[in-house]
Amino acid sequence: SGVTKLSSSAQWQLHFNGMKDSNQLLVIDFSASWCGPCKSFEPAVRHMAVKFTDVSFVKVDVDELPEVAKEFDVTAMPTFVLMKNGKEVDRIVGAKQDELENKVTKHRGGQ
Repeated sequence: SGVTKLSSSAQWQLHFNGMKDSNQLLVIDFSASWCGPCKSFEPAVRHMAVKFTDVSFVKVDVDELPEVAKEFDVTAMPTFVLMKNGKEVDRIVGAKQDELENKVTKHRGGQ
C-alpha cells in the first residue's frame, strides 16, 4: 500500500535511523486500532503514499509502541509528524486530508 507499518521498537529504530540523514520526507502516522477517525482516514493516507512515491509513509500504533508516541509527545489520534533529516518540520493533529496533502507537498522538497 505504500505505507510501512512499524510494530516493534527495533523496526522503528531501524527505519528512523535510516531516515535521519536523509533529505527524504518521512511522514509518521500515529494511530490506534480503536480510533474511528484513524480507520476512516486510512484510505486517504494510502492514496497519498501512492501519489507521493518520493515520500516515506510509516504507521505507528500508539498501543504497540507507546514509547515512540511518548517520544513525539502524541496526545491525540491521528497525529501526523513530518520529518526531514531527523528533525520535525511539521505536525498535523486530526484527520485533515487537505492540510496533510498540502504540507506533504510543501515539505517533500523541490518538485
